[in-house]
Amino acid sequence: MRSSKSVELPLFLVIVTSLPFILKASSPLPNALYRGSSYYVESPSMGLLISEKGTFKAGFYQVGENAFSFAIWYAETLSQKTTVVWMANRDWPVNRRASRLSFRKGGDLALLDADGSVVWTTATNTSSGAGVVAELWETGNLVLLDGGRRVVWQSFEHPTDTLLPGQPLTRSLRLVSRRAEGIYNSGYHVAHFNDDNVLSFIYDGPYTSSVYWPNPDNDVFQNGRTKYNSSRYAILDDMGQFISSDGLQFSALDFRLRVKRRLTMDFDGILRLYSLNYTTKDWQVSWMPKLVRCRVHGLCGENGICFYKPFPTCTCPPGFQMKDPTDWSQGCKPEFDIVCNKTEVKFIQLPHTDFYGYDSNYQAQASIEACMNICKSDCNCRGFGYKLDGAGKCFPKSILLNGQCGPHFVGVMYVKYPKQMNFSGTLGHSKLDCSKVSSLNKLDRAYAVGKPRGDYLKYPIGFVIAFGLVEITCVVFGWAYIHKKKVDLRNLNQGYVAVSMGFRRFTFEELKKASNNFSDEIGRGGSGVVYKGVLDDERVVAVKSLEGLSHGSEAQFWSEVSTIGKINHMNLVTMYGFCAEKQKRLLVYEYLENGSLEKNLFSNNAMLTWENRFNIALGTARALAYLHEECLEWVLHCDVKPQNILLDKDFHPKVADFGLSKLFDRGGNNISEFSRVRGTRGYMAPEWILNLPITSKVDVYSYGILVLELVTGRNSSGSQQVGEDEEVGCRQLIPWIREMVRTNQNWVEEIADPQLFGMYDNSSMEILTKVGLQCVEEESGVRPSMSQVVDSITVACLFDREIHEEIE
Repeated sequence: MRSSKSVELPLFLVIVTSLPFILKASSPLPNALYRGSSYYVESPSMGLLISEKGTFKAGFYQVGENAFSFAIWYAETLSQKTTVVWMANRDWPVNRRASRLSFRKGGDLALLDADGSVVWTTATNTSSGAGVVAELWETGNLVLLDGGRRVVWQSFEHPTDTLLPGQPLTRSLRLVSRRAEGIYNSGYHVAHFNDDNVLSFIYDGPYTSSVYWPNPDNDVFQNGRTKYNSSRYAILDDMGQFISSDGLQFSALDFRLRVKRRLTMDFDGILRLYSLNYTTKDWQVSWMPKLVRCRVHGLCGENGICFYKPFPTCTCPPGFQMKDPTDWSQGCKPEFDIVCNKTEVKFIQLPHTDFYGYDSNYQAQASIEACMNICKSDCNCRGFGYKLDGAGKCFPKSILLNGQCGPHFVGVMYVKYPKQMNFSGTLGHSKLDCSKVSSLNKLDRAYAVGKPRGDYLKYPIGFVIAFGLVEITCVVFGWAYIHKKKVDLRNLNQGYVAVSMGFRRFTFEELKKASNNFSDEIGRGGSGVVYKGVLDDERVVAVKSLEGLSHGSEAQFWSEVSTIGKINHMNLVTMYGFCAEKQKRLLVYEYLENGSLEKNLFSNNAMLTWENRFNIALGTARALAYLHEECLEWVLHCDVKPQNILLDKDFHPKVADFGLSKLFDRGGNNISEFSRVRGTRGYMAPEWILNLPITSKVDVYSYGILVLELVTGRNSSGSQQVGEDEEVGCRQLIPWIREMVRTNQNWVEEIADPQLFGMYDNSSMEILTKVGLQCVEEESGVRPSMSQVVDSITVACLFDREIHEEIE
């Protein structure tokens, strides 16, 4: 007779080995809920709905340390971040224990908190009848159907901040932004149809509200809209076209492509159309309104001022401090008591600053002294704006809201202070990206509840998880060993390829001799020093000694450098070889006679003609387009600037230092996961500063700065006088050019480099400038690709016959 122990072990093994298959067989998620069912927050995998083709999921979504909401999101994880498109209880999350979604006997869905209180229900919103089934459709619409499968309630009629294709926006619906990035509570920015039947954006703050788009300074028809419609209806279709009854129409940049899309009112108050890029698995902006971010009302809160550095940044006036260090929308509070006695006040001048709206006593013609006396005599006046355009416009302010600062404001803001107020220190500021609070706010509620359902499963489930982790660990280590062997073999093969192409591995002594003991320095940058040298075969070369590399093996360095060496384009500097001995890392390039663009563009005796500059812009664009889209290895430059554009004897451009980002980021080749910020001040895209995903659009931004420098002759990383009182540097070059284009009919003549002495083609300069401005758009998704830039600049050749013939 067998002992019981001899049977238990095999049976145990059978059960354990069968568990993955049992779990897999029960894993498909339902796309429907039926009356009488309940789903608890403790078991979110059991409380999920999934649409028919798996595009959307619905279930409990964590919004804080002890807080959950019932939400709908795209099932596919994008940029390691869930994309929520709808939320039932965004302003009243439920407890993480014992809360549940119930399909009650009355035929409505209800979300109950841990104490049994109803947080949200469809009961007050059902159009007719009672539901018998709830389904999540492939469109992302959660619907409640009666016995005849008629819709009695649907999430499409109750949007939060997002419209999906096929979801209409009607007269009674509003898109309300989130409170901040990562915070799902209702924010202050709203998109809806106003009383004039016009789709508008409004700031609906705690104390005030105002329209900021379309331009409130224009009437309806000047903004290209019509108020003569009564339907108040707008919709986005699957192809990426948006049509509104007020005449607003727009299409996605990728119009006609059938991709996943969403139209979201973002926390910064701007409505953006996003398209899913299936290559990068990320959302890209495919449309946004022509709205300057600092002109969004309420962005920096009461008393706050928005300016560009070069991205939108908030600051407080002197004598004010942030109300909430984690949330700029709360604005700034004064560090002084407001004084009513007009003999006890003074004013501090803030140049090029304006607080839009809330004028308490506008005066069309007044001197500064008269305007100041008006504000002194009014206890409710917090300051006044004064236009310096000769018209004497005086704007006393009852509230300091919608603050903006920039060279395009032809005026001064005077802020009222107590006379005894003394100022010390400097203006504080903070990036708008920091305008957020912790995404893990704790839900401070205590409930007397029983033992949650599902607790009896925690021990077997924990055992299964532990067993699965052991299996995964074994598999991972086995795969890593095999992968290492493959990598070693691949590195060896690449070494043979490099040698066969004439791509050399130099010894340190060879390069030391060729460069005369590294005595002739011809350049210096963030990645190292460059020396001139002559090889034994009499080729003149540039030897670059790399600095700041992370330590890696010679085989890995050889592998990466040989990949760069195989890249070949007429507008890319040719790499002849490299040196890797001990800790020394050197690269050997072709030598270009006229040196860097920086030396030729910004020196006092610059000799670049307009033809030279145009060809430099076109050649550089072609090189970057090749790196981004054509070469075998997809390459980001990450440091496009005049120092890295070299010129041959005929002033034809060649881009240098391409591919070095691979060498400076071992183990971090994921384009969205660079280990540190790269680039040069004045040329860095906002993504680097705001910690956003890094794509080829960072090079597009830097290229745009370079183009604007070619046109104006002004260095973005420094500052130069452009008028009697104005400077243009890295913080002001872009807004200065944009303002010139917007307000000055002869803007080409105003911005053109004086060293061109008027010898340029107006049409090609206009096109090149507009291309540059498009490249430096703050939103990466709005910027063109480099191949699109090449196409746009090539069109400009038709306007200048000499340039066209030279290119041909």
